[in-house]
Amino acid sequence: MTFAIWALIIGALLTTMALSGTSLKRLPLSTAMLYLAAGYGLGPAGWALMAPDPLHYSVILERVAEVAVLVSLFAVGLKLGLPLSDKGWRLPVRLVVVSMTITVALIAVIAMLGLGFSLGAAILLGAILAPTDPVLASDIQVVEASDRDRLRFSLTAEGGLNDGAAFPFVMLGLGLLGLHDMGTGGWRWLAVDVLWAIAGGLLIGGALGTLIGRLVVYLRSRHQESVGFDEFLALGLIALAYGLALLSHTYGFLAVFAAGLALQRVKEQPGRESNPAVREMGLQSREAHEALATDSAYASAYMMQAVRGFNEQLERIAEVAIVLVVGAMLSYTYLHASAVWFVLLLLLVVRPVSVWLGLLGAPVSRDQRKLISWFGIRGIGSIYYLMYAINHGLPCSLAQEIIALTLTMVAVSIVLHGVSVTPLMNLSARRKERRGAR
Repeated sequence: MTFAIWALIIGALLTTMALSGTSLKRLPLSTAMLYLAAGYGLGPAGWALMAPDPLHYSVILERVAEVAVLVSLFAVGLKLGLPLSDKGWRLPVRLVVVSMTITVALIAVIAMLGLGFSLGAAILLGAILAPTDPVLASDIQVVEASDRDRLRFSLTAEGGLNDGAAFPFVMLGLGLLGLHDMGTGGWRWLAVDVLWAIAGGLLIGGALGTLIGRLVVYLRSRHQESVGFDEFLALGLIALAYGLALLSHTYGFLAVFAAGLALQRVKEQPGRESNPAVREMGLQSREAHEALATDSAYASAYMMQAVRGFNEQLERIAEVAIVLVVGAMLSYTYLHASAVWFVLLLLLVVRPVSVWLGLLGAPVSRDQRKLISWFGIRGIGSIYYLMYAINHGLPCSLAQEIIALTLTMVAVSIVLHGVSVTPLMNLSARRKERRGAR
């Protein structure tokens, strides 16, 4: 009976989203808001069909969040088509390096002075809440690799980079709590957890994405081999990059992001004239798809389209699963009323201040700066780091406080950003058009 009920609920939810997806884009609502409400209703506060106690199921929850983040980071990498030499990369890099560091520092100070946290616990909380989310930010991300919109590109690239770049701060917080070996004077943390883990993760992911992408395109365009199974290619590259990065003591999140970024940049130079079959056959026929996949002029583009399409479907499924769980976990939060100010302070002060300082002198308009300041969406990355910290021995009392703050922050972010994303982005587009018409 339980399985039948679950089948009915999930079927109704997915069918409803499929039928109403287009309408939701025009409304001040997001799919994540609906998943969150559904999860809350399915949790202990509602029908009690889900009871994902974050302290008892932290290992499983960490793995679920981990998979969701990996799929999303790979998808983000596939979307960013701006050349690495382009100046457009300077904004997201500054947001990740400068703004996120300031965010961690400000949260840590607030947690120490206002919540009575120790230095290690405060830095850990800052690291958990600092990264913006690539899973829940689909409405403000670039849609295609050719998208050059500065606002969308900056927010998309920031979400892809900072989910991995937050790891050094997590390890620092755990180290100060005595739960991670930082070495004498912190040398191991600086050398391994910061320098090697970041650089090595990006290098491993970039090399694998380039190597595998070029190999597939070469086999298809020159030998008409390795056609099909693009789904396996996406999953295989994610697994290879993540596994090798972890075995090399580097950050797997950065490796997967870099793998998607590198795969997207693989281009085949046509070695012959385009196959006439590509132009003559109907695109719905199997022969036409095989002709596109093996044509030297289209092989890389076809591979990217197939991989990106499959990965986007995985990303949506991961969003459903993890946000339902977050909604159900809200029943386990016990946030004191006196700490509500902390969440509002993070949204209304910490994010704007960190963005303003990080983008000092940057070539961004006032509207772009305001929107970047507001759309610091918190989500699945924060859930992963929370579970990661719990599984590394976080004391129960401290864990309960951080769970309450993190889940509340994520839920508030989903609701406020979900309500505001459509009207604010539409307003920005209209103002941009009016300025262009002048």
